[in-house]
Amino acid sequence: MGDTLGPIYMGLDLSTQQLKAVVVDEKLNILQEENVQFDNDLPEFRTYGGVIQKKELPNVVQAPCLMWVKALDMLLDKLRVCGVDFARVKGISGCGQQHGTVYWSHGSGENLRNLSPDKFLHQQLANSFATSMSPIWMDSSTHEECKIIEDAIGGAEQLAEITGSKAYERFSGPQISKIYRTRPDVYKNTERISLVSSFVASLLIGDYAPIDWSDGSGMNLLDIKTKNWYENILDICAPNLREKLGETVSSYKNLAPISNYYVERFGFNEDCKIIAFTGDNPASLIGMRLKKNDLACSLGTSDTLFLWLDKPKRLTEGHVFCNPIDNDAYMALLCFKNGSLTRERIRDSAAGGSWQLFNELLDSTPRGNFGNMALYFDAKEIIPSLIGDHRFNKADEKISRYSSKEVEVRSLVEGQFIAKRAHAEDFGFVIGPNSRIIATGGASTNKTVLQVLSDVFNSPVYTLEVTNSAVLGAAYQAKHALHRNELTFEQITNSIPEPTLLCTPYNDADSIYKPMLERYRKIIARLLEENS
Repeated sequence: MGDTLGPIYMGLDLSTQQLKAVVVDEKLNILQEENVQFDNDLPEFRTYGGVIQKKELPNVVQAPCLMWVKALDMLLDKLRVCGVDFARVKGISGCGQQHGTVYWSHGSGENLRNLSPDKFLHQQLANSFATSMSPIWMDSSTHEECKIIEDAIGGAEQLAEITGSKAYERFSGPQISKIYRTRPDVYKNTERISLVSSFVASLLIGDYAPIDWSDGSGMNLLDIKTKNWYENILDICAPNLREKLGETVSSYKNLAPISNYYVERFGFNEDCKIIAFTGDNPASLIGMRLKKNDLACSLGTSDTLFLWLDKPKRLTEGHVFCNPIDNDAYMALLCFKNGSLTRERIRDSAAGGSWQLFNELLDSTPRGNFGNMALYFDAKEIIPSLIGDHRFNKADEKISRYSSKEVEVRSLVEGQFIAKRAHAEDFGFVIGPNSRIIATGGASTNKTVLQVLSDVFNSPVYTLEVTNSAVLGAAYQAKHALHRNELTFEQITNSIPEPTLLCTPYNDADSIYKPMLERYRKIIARLLEENS
């Protein structure tokens, strides 16, 4: 276990398919990692991919609350077997899949406060839920509730202005509203509603844990400016909702010491502090150590941008959350469906499936691609709402195909990154002299592609060797929360290696791509008008 004397910190992440833990030392070196896979380790709950979905109700996706409870006992047992000395754990924080809701039944708070160390958690909490199933982020059965909320508040833009997002079917507000409207008995029997994150924190403090501001921003219920529940929206969703949700707190709030259950059963120190748990996306921002002027670009099946923002602009696409590190800042999340699969399609058609040839074709065309510009959407894109291939020549005339494979390849890569920069700027991101792009995900190993990213954004691109940024972010937050009065987050995490610089932009990059950004905006406006 490395250093055997100093304090250690623990991060937890309750994701869709597993509950993970990471233990780090004072210098944030990883000492131990462990997980409980729901399908394999808890087969009695009969989940597939960690969820339960019935053929007759394909839009309803849920997970058993008790499975999550049982997983916590199992995970701590696994860590104990691995030799983790729980008595050294000074702080624990964590995160959970965003948007899931747990409905505690009346009397459950009392159960949490009186846990017996002689019994498993799941035995003591078996009857603690008003409904045994938690609707999660994959659920898309609240179309009606989304419409009701938006109409009552004055439209999607108004809701996004207040809560950071328009109404989304997976968000907690619409999900709670659906429970109230379709299962009033469940809602009536609910004493407290937790998010997945605050649910796990509740198990650890032995009482209802408050919802943190960052994860609370993904509910359509929190005013992201005042960081309080927005009364009118609460009233639209369900009666007495404020008392069922409880208070909201900063994402680095020291909630309470660990429950005596864990002191007696596992040997935790009674002074071990439980820090507010947050959503997996805010935790990833912490784990990637993003700071002001940074933008993280995750290049996977879908491409995602994480932005650190001081003042977000109102937009109905994408999400704005309260920042988990800085209470005066925000973070934004922009998701693009057409990521690596679209890149692979063009690689297959233009380069015979070879990334090496793809990169050679990309390198053999000049920046700006002779004025050619294209957008490729295999699936209907989120931002902008379009589908199909749209190719344009330098006069912005639509054409059916390009005469050369080189132009096709560069059109794809430039088009994807120009779109990302345009939408990031529309959201309030300002590229400055100190801006950094942090690249993660599958395509972040392709330096030729990342060079285009660097040129389009006119910023250096760094790569990060982090695969579990959410659970690591939780561990970093555990230390940050306990030391933030004497040290900044940067000082607390300065023992971790910095991201690796991979590319810097060419001197002429900005003069080439700034005009292309304006062309992109005009082309998109035209395509949306044609498709309306």
